[in-house]
Amino acid sequence: MPELSRAQLVVYGAIAVALLLVGARAIRAEQGVGSAFPVDVGDGSKVRSFSVSGQSSDVVVHVAGAVGRPGVYRLPVGSRVNDAVRRAGGAAAAAELEAVNLAARLADGQQVVVPVRGPGRGGSVAGEGPISLGTATVEQLDTIEGIGPVTAQDIVEFRDRHGGLASVEQLDQISGIGPATMESLRAGLQP
Repeated sequence: MPELSRAQLVVYGAIAVALLLVGARAIRAEQGVGSAFPVDVGDGSKVRSFSVSGQSSDVVVHVAGAVGRPGVYRLPVGSRVNDAVRRAGGAAAAAELEAVNLAARLADGQQVVVPVRGPGRGGSVAGEGPISLGTATVEQLDTIEGIGPVTAQDIVEFRDRHGGLASVEQLDQISGIGPATMESLRAGLQP
């Protein structure tokens, strides 16, 4: 085997270093840093969702009540309640959309409940069950024992400022809501 010159050794060394760098970059891409992966969007189809440093750019919400296809759906960050209702097949004929804030931003883990219109009223009847924390209006919150109009407004403003709420426990951050009020909220609200 012929002996390699110094210039040839330098060239082969540079090629080896370049191959190592390309290989390291390929390995990083396989580990998910800035890569795309398939995500089920709730209707049986798959889309590509992009991740930066392993963080998803989607929120997962549960849509229930008077919608075409209740279920758990993945939507892009920044989506609104209206987007979730549409993804769930739209509002049913008996839905009371006036009770839902369709413009509210979705939060990861949020449940969106579209209530059914009450019999003979054209609206929901107070005391029918828990009110959705993610979509409750000031008027609906005011019907809960221990919550007045001012606190109800504070809850809605807090929810809007934080892009939604994932649990009732987050409301203890609002002034005027003590332990007794938290118990009423747990009984009268759902996330």
